[in-house]
Amino acid sequence: MMKSVTRMQDRSGALRHVRTLRCVKIASLASMAAMISQAALAQAPTALLPRNLSPWGMFLNADIVVKAVMVGLAFASLVTWTVWLAKTMELRSAKTLALRRIRMLEAGGGLGEALRACGEARDAVAQLITSTAREAELSGGIIDDGFKERVALRLERVETAMTRQVTRGAGILATIGATAPFVGLFGTVWGIMNAFIGISESQTTNLAVVAPGIAEALLATALGLVAAIPAVVIYNHLARVIAGYRTLLGDASAQLLLMVSRGQRHRAAPLRHAAE
Repeated sequence: MMKSVTRMQDRSGALRHVRTLRCVKIASLASMAAMISQAALAQAPTALLPRNLSPWGMFLNADIVVKAVMVGLAFASLVTWTVWLAKTMELRSAKTLALRRIRMLEAGGGLGEALRACGEARDAVAQLITSTAREAELSGGIIDDGFKERVALRLERVETAMTRQVTRGAGILATIGATAPFVGLFGTVWGIMNAFIGISESQTTNLAVVAPGIAEALLATALGLVAAIPAVVIYNHLARVIAGYRTLLGDASAQLLLMVSRGQRHRAAPLRHAAE
């Protein structure tokens, strides 16, 4: 009887020992699994985030459509500054020459003297003088009210043509200023759409998955504003400068009409003396 009780006690002790070993193994496996999962979670954002979130890095990692939008906006910005430089130099030279011609007309010389001073020049005021001299030649030297009207018509046409010439190229600035923000917005929409597609494919809402696409989309918007804002400012500036240049051409036309009027008066004076 005592032997059987001893055997039962030995068996129960062995079973307890086996159960203890199993519990220890299960606990160790659970702790190892927890450590592995924590390490994986800690490394996941680093693996999902791109290495370079600078503007150039975002451009290289962007979708082909977003890249095309960014390249187009960068080209539009380059065109804007090129037009600004070219038109600024052109208008500065034209205004300087126009002021010199106007001072010559205000000196009180005749039309023939002004025509000889211009020579073969093709600037705006020189063309106004040439057009007036051409009308005088076609009128056979007869200076009357009809002659003044014809000269005024010719001067108006030359002013319009010269203004159109200096305005050429400025219209593209208005186009860039009006369309660049919407082109950038298109790149933004496309980038955000790709970000949501990435969320759906990865089946996670981790910020590391969403952030790169949103950053690329916002970069497209920023480039749109960078192209549009200078274009609008430069267009308004050129519009004011061109308006001032057109005012100078109007002053030159007024001086030519005064010159014609003085010629008419000088021609009529001998006739009045003869009648007396």
